[in-house]
Amino acid sequence: MSSTATEKKTRGKKAAAGTPAGSEPTEKVVPKAKGAAKKPVANAADAATVQAVAKFVHISPRKARLVTDHIRGRSVPEARTILAFTERAAAVEVEKVLRSAVANAESNPALLWRGDDLVVAAAYVDEGPTIKRWRARARGRVARINKRTCHITVKVAQGGSI
Repeated sequence: MSSTATEKKTRGKKAAAGTPAGSEPTEKVVPKAKGAAKKPVANAADAATVQAVAKFVHISPRKARLVTDHIRGRSVPEARTILAFTERAAAVEVEKVLRSAVANAESNPALLWRGDDLVVAAAYVDEGPTIKRWRARARGRVARINKRTCHITVKVAQGGSI
């Protein structure tokens, strides 16, 4: 085959040196180092937070969000007081997660944080799986019952860093 025929096949595209005619040049893929971080830290504020997560909590996400909205951005002692006097059932679960986040922050030897100096940097509730059940109704029919679950996340940070 002549060089003019090869040029017609590639339709004006020049092949890179060392690649066969008609194929595109490829980039060299460098494998990741073993033990490399899975997710890079987005910014310094994320690096200075400690979190706790409660998964598959048997409470509706909407009801739990009503409670987490009260403590977001407040100091830990103030958030504990609010949760102690909140009469909703979700307050008990959110308080457990808050206590766990504070314990995680205090037990981290690299940070040397005190629990009373911390602030709730973020508190949010994600939807978990919904357990579906059936209830018998009149005339042989059924009604669906959705037992909703949620994942509660609380992030704490040092007092002035939010």
